[in-house]
Amino acid sequence: MTAATQDVITTKLERQFDATDANQDGYLDWTDYQKLADRYIEAYKLDKNDRRARALQVFCQIYWLELLRHAGVDGDRLTKEQYVTANRLAAIDTSRLNVTEGGGHAIFDVIDVDGDNEISRDEFARFLRDVWKSDAPDAMDSFTKLDTDGDDAISRHEFIRAVREHFLSNDPDAPGSLFFGRV
Repeated sequence: MTAATQDVITTKLERQFDATDANQDGYLDWTDYQKLADRYIEAYKLDKNDRRARALQVFCQIYWLELLRHAGVDGDRLTKEQYVTANRLAAIDTSRLNVTEGGGHAIFDVIDVDGDNEISRDEFARFLRDVWKSDAPDAMDSFTKLDTDGDDAISRHEFIRAVREHFLSNDPDAPGSLFFGRV
């Protein structure tokens, strides 16, 4: 059972690596994380001084430094294998930054454009389209899975739980498995 758990989480993290590797060179470095933050900022037309943009930038910087720390590398870039290992360690180490919580809140605040503390279908569609460039017909199926209480909105609690599941759940059908495609 441990091998199956490891494979599901590894698959999710490998997909996350591929989605984040902006220049597709097989390595992640700070510029890939800067580009990720910029995708959100540009997609949501946020001013660089907007508190949501600043929170996202700060989270990406700290997250990147935590990945380097957990990977134990001398350089400033990570292979896919190093990235997977570092994420596994960072997800359970809450001594400096809780990756599963901090990023989720920063991202939620950007997606929740109207500030009502829920992500509507339209807000989620925009997130998929403008940040992840996904227009797959079944992409919105993930909205229904993330909306675990069926109220046609993704609450902050539901979103944070899905982010946590992305990093920690061994269940391929858990809502968090949907962030970077099905396992």
